[in-house]
Amino acid sequence: MFKQIRILLVALVFSSGFFMSSAAQACPMCAVANEDAQDDVTLARPRAYMYSILFMLAMPATMFTAFGISFYRLSQKRAAMHEEMLATGHSDSEGSINPSATAEE
Repeated sequence: MFKQIRILLVALVFSSGFFMSSAAQACPMCAVANEDAQDDVTLARPRAYMYSILFMLAMPATMFTAFGISFYRLSQKRAAMHEEMLATGHSDSEGSINPSATAEE
């Protein structure tokens, strides 16, 4: 039962990709249409179009970098707290935090 649903879902995803591809064919035509104009505002559109593509490409890298740095800082903070607990002797033999030691603080 679950295998049939999974196969149906995969087939639906792939078939929807084929039907949606016609919308992407208009993008190069819009760029060419914007380049044919003569006034200053319309002449600036291809440059704006280029910058928008660059911003879209940069967004995933920016997000992955931000999440990576935040996770790195969290792991460093956790490691420092763990080292502090070990240095003050507030842990038992298994390495977990002693509840009576945290109540004193």
